[in-house]
Amino acid sequence: MALLASLALAANAVSETRQPVPSASGRAAFAVASRSVADGARLATLRHVYDKHGCGGANVSPEISWSGAPIGTRSYAVTLFDPDARAGKGWWHWIVVNIPASVTHLAEGASGHGMPDGAAEGTTDFGTPGYQGPCPPPGDGMHHYVLTVHALGETSLPVDRAMPVAEAALAIRDHALASASLTFLYGRHTAE
Repeated sequence: MALLASLALAANAVSETRQPVPSASGRAAFAVASRSVADGARLATLRHVYDKHGCGGANVSPEISWSGAPIGTRSYAVTLFDPDARAGKGWWHWIVVNIPASVTHLAEGASGHGMPDGAAEGTTDFGTPGYQGPCPPPGDGMHHYVLTVHALGETSLPVDRAMPVAEAALAIRDHALASASLTFLYGRHTAE
Protein backbone atom coordinates (compact mmCIF):
# COMPACT_ATOMS: atom_id res chain seq x y z
CA MET A 1 0.00 0.00 0.00
CA ALA A 2 2.88 2.40 0.69
CA LEU A 3 3.85 2.00 -2.95
CA LEU A 4 0.37 3.07 -4.06
CA ALA A 5 0.38 6.01 -1.67
CA SER A 6 3.76 7.15 -2.99
CA LEU A 7 2.39 7.06 -6.54
CA ALA A 8 -0.53 9.23 -5.51
CA LEU A 9 1.66 11.65 -3.62
CA ALA A 10 4.15 12.06 -6.44
CA ALA A 11 6.18 15.20 -6.03
CA ASN A 12 6.10 18.24 -8.27
CA ALA A 13 2.90 19.51 -6.64
CA VAL A 14 2.05 22.86 -8.15
CA SER A 15 -0.99 25.08 -8.11
CA GLU A 16 -2.72 27.22 -10.66
CA THR A 17 -1.05 30.33 -9.24
CA ARG A 18 2.53 29.02 -9.30
CA GLN A 19 4.62 29.23 -12.43
CA PRO A 20 6.37 26.07 -13.65
CA VAL A 21 10.02 26.04 -12.66
CA PRO A 22 12.41 25.55 -15.58
CA SER A 23 14.31 22.27 -15.57
CA ALA A 24 18.05 22.01 -16.04
CA SER A 25 17.41 21.78 -19.80
CA GLY A 26 15.62 25.13 -19.76
CA ARG A 27 12.22 23.52 -20.47
CA ALA A 28 9.38 24.35 -18.12
CA ALA A 29 8.83 21.63 -15.55
CA PHE A 30 5.73 19.44 -15.78
CA ALA A 31 2.90 21.30 -14.01
CA VAL A 32 -0.79 20.82 -13.30
CA ALA A 33 -3.48 23.44 -12.66
CA SER A 34 -7.21 23.55 -12.01
CA ARG A 35 -9.91 26.21 -12.01
CA SER A 36 -12.18 23.82 -10.06
CA VAL A 37 -10.02 22.98 -7.05
CA ALA A 38 -7.23 24.97 -5.41
CA ASP A 39 -3.94 23.46 -4.27
CA GLY A 40 -3.79 23.38 -0.48
CA ALA A 41 -7.34 24.66 -0.02
CA ARG A 42 -10.60 23.12 1.18
CA LEU A 43 -13.28 22.53 -1.45
CA ALA A 44 -15.36 25.70 -1.65
CA THR A 45 -18.59 23.96 -2.70
CA LEU A 46 -20.11 20.47 -2.78
CA ARG A 47 -19.97 20.41 -6.61
CA HIS A 48 -17.06 17.91 -6.69
CA VAL A 49 -18.16 15.89 -3.63
CA TYR A 50 -19.61 12.37 -4.02
CA ASP A 51 -23.38 12.19 -4.50
CA LYS A 52 -24.09 9.04 -2.44
CA HIS A 53 -23.62 7.74 1.12
CA GLY A 54 -25.03 10.97 2.57
CA CYS A 55 -22.27 13.16 1.15
CA GLY A 56 -24.72 15.47 -0.64
CA GLY A 57 -22.48 16.51 -3.52
CA ALA A 58 -23.00 16.73 -7.27
CA ASN A 59 -20.10 14.35 -8.09
CA VAL A 60 -18.79 16.51 -10.95
CA SER A 61 -15.20 15.80 -11.98
CA PRO A 62 -12.91 18.85 -11.69
CA GLU A 63 -11.39 20.76 -14.57
CA ILE A 64 -7.68 20.03 -14.89
CA SER A 65 -4.95 21.17 -17.27
CA TRP A 66 -1.25 20.49 -17.56
CA SER A 67 1.85 21.75 -19.33
CA GLY A 68 5.58 21.12 -19.66
CA ALA A 69 5.41 17.36 -20.26
CA PRO A 70 8.79 15.71 -20.72
CA ILE A 71 10.11 14.74 -24.13
CA GLY A 72 8.97 11.24 -24.97
CA THR A 73 5.47 11.64 -23.52
CA ARG A 74 3.12 9.44 -25.56
CA SER A 75 -0.02 9.63 -23.39
CA TYR A 76 -1.30 10.78 -19.99
CA ALA A 77 -3.12 9.32 -17.01
CA VAL A 78 -5.06 11.20 -14.35
CA THR A 79 -5.64 9.91 -10.82
CA LEU A 80 -7.37 11.17 -7.68
CA PHE A 81 -6.23 9.51 -4.45
CA ASP A 82 -7.10 10.08 -0.77
CA PRO A 83 -4.08 8.92 1.29
CA ASP A 84 -5.96 9.54 4.58
CA ALA A 85 -8.75 7.03 3.95
CA ARG A 86 -8.93 3.57 5.50
CA ALA A 87 -6.53 4.42 8.33
CA GLY A 88 -3.83 5.56 5.92
CA LYS A 89 -4.23 2.76 3.35
CA GLY A 90 -5.82 5.22 0.96
CA TRP A 91 -8.73 5.29 -1.46
CA TRP A 92 -8.75 5.74 -5.25
CA HIS A 93 -11.46 8.15 -6.42
CA TRP A 94 -10.57 8.46 -10.11
CA ILE A 95 -8.28 6.81 -12.62
CA VAL A 96 -8.10 7.72 -16.31
CA VAL A 97 -5.58 6.28 -18.78
CA ASN A 98 -4.76 6.52 -22.47
CA ILE A 99 -5.33 10.26 -22.74
CA PRO A 100 -3.65 11.19 -26.05
CA ALA A 101 -0.39 13.15 -25.84
CA SER A 102 -2.00 15.99 -27.82
CA VAL A 103 -4.52 16.60 -24.99
CA THR A 104 -3.55 18.93 -22.13
CA HIS A 105 -6.94 19.61 -20.55
CA LEU A 106 -10.00 17.83 -19.18
CA ALA A 107 -13.09 19.99 -18.84
CA GLU A 108 -15.11 20.10 -15.65
CA GLY A 109 -17.60 17.23 -15.75
CA ALA A 110 -15.64 15.29 -18.40
CA SER A 111 -15.91 12.00 -16.50
CA GLY A 112 -18.41 9.62 -18.03
CA HIS A 113 -19.19 11.42 -21.26
CA GLY A 114 -16.61 14.08 -22.10
CA MET A 115 -13.37 12.15 -22.24
CA PRO A 116 -11.01 12.48 -25.20
CA ASP A 117 -11.15 9.75 -27.85
CA GLY A 118 -9.20 6.71 -26.68
CA ALA A 119 -9.21 7.63 -22.98
CA ALA A 120 -10.47 4.99 -20.56
CA GLU A 121 -11.76 5.42 -17.01
CA GLY A 122 -10.92 2.59 -14.65
CA THR A 123 -12.86 1.25 -11.71
CA THR A 124 -12.33 3.14 -8.45
CA ASP A 125 -12.35 1.85 -4.87
CA PHE A 126 -16.10 2.58 -4.89
CA GLY A 127 -16.37 -0.36 -7.32
CA THR A 128 -17.52 1.68 -10.30
CA PRO A 129 -15.65 3.37 -13.15
CA GLY A 130 -15.35 7.12 -13.51
CA TYR A 131 -15.00 10.00 -11.10
CA GLN A 132 -16.24 9.42 -7.55
CA GLY A 133 -15.75 12.56 -5.47
CA PRO A 134 -14.63 13.02 -1.88
CA CYS A 135 -16.80 11.41 0.81
CA PRO A 136 -14.87 10.85 4.04
CA PRO A 137 -16.72 9.47 7.05
CA PRO A 138 -18.33 12.14 9.25
CA GLY A 139 -15.99 13.21 12.03
CA ASP A 140 -12.93 11.65 10.34
CA GLY A 141 -11.21 15.01 10.04
CA MET A 142 -9.89 16.73 6.96
CA HIS A 143 -8.76 14.43 4.14
CA HIS A 144 -6.21 15.29 1.45
CA TYR A 145 -7.16 14.57 -2.17
CA VAL A 146 -4.18 14.28 -4.51
CA LEU A 147 -5.09 15.03 -8.13
CA THR A 148 -2.21 13.90 -10.33
CA VAL A 149 -1.43 13.94 -14.04
CA HIS A 150 1.12 11.33 -15.12
CA ALA A 151 3.09 11.73 -18.37
CA LEU A 152 3.53 8.23 -19.78
CA GLY A 153 6.06 6.75 -22.19
CA GLU A 154 3.43 4.45 -23.74
CA THR A 155 0.58 5.37 -26.09
CA SER A 156 -1.79 2.92 -24.44
CA LEU A 157 -1.94 0.95 -21.20
CA PRO A 158 -3.97 -2.26 -20.98
CA VAL A 159 -6.26 -0.85 -18.30
CA ASP A 160 -9.99 -1.47 -18.46
CA ARG A 161 -13.00 -1.29 -16.16
CA ALA A 162 -12.47 -4.88 -15.00
CA MET A 163 -8.89 -4.30 -13.80
CA PRO A 164 -8.50 -3.76 -10.04
CA VAL A 165 -7.54 -0.14 -9.32
CA ALA A 166 -4.32 -1.15 -7.55
CA GLU A 167 -3.13 -2.94 -10.71
CA ALA A 168 -4.04 0.06 -12.85
CA ALA A 169 -2.10 2.35 -10.50
CA LEU A 170 0.95 0.11 -10.75
CA ALA A 171 0.74 0.09 -14.55
CA ILE A 172 0.73 3.89 -14.49
CA ARG A 173 3.68 4.01 -12.11
CA ASP A 174 5.66 1.58 -14.23
CA HIS A 175 5.30 3.77 -17.36
CA ALA A 176 5.42 7.28 -15.84
CA LEU A 177 8.07 9.65 -17.14
CA ALA A 178 6.91 12.41 -14.77
CA SER A 179 3.99 13.30 -12.53
CA ALA A 180 2.54 16.61 -11.37
CA SER A 181 0.01 16.97 -8.56
CA LEU A 182 -2.13 19.36 -6.62
CA THR A 183 -3.80 18.55 -3.33
CA PHE A 184 -7.16 19.83 -2.12
CA LEU A 185 -8.92 19.18 1.19
CA TYR A 186 -12.35 18.07 2.30
CA GLY A 187 -13.88 16.79 5.52
CA ARG A 188 -17.29 16.23 7.08
CA HIS A 189 -17.63 17.21 10.71
CA THR A 190 -21.01 15.58 11.32
CA ALA A 191 -23.47 13.47 9.37
CA GLU A 192 -24.75 15.54 6.47
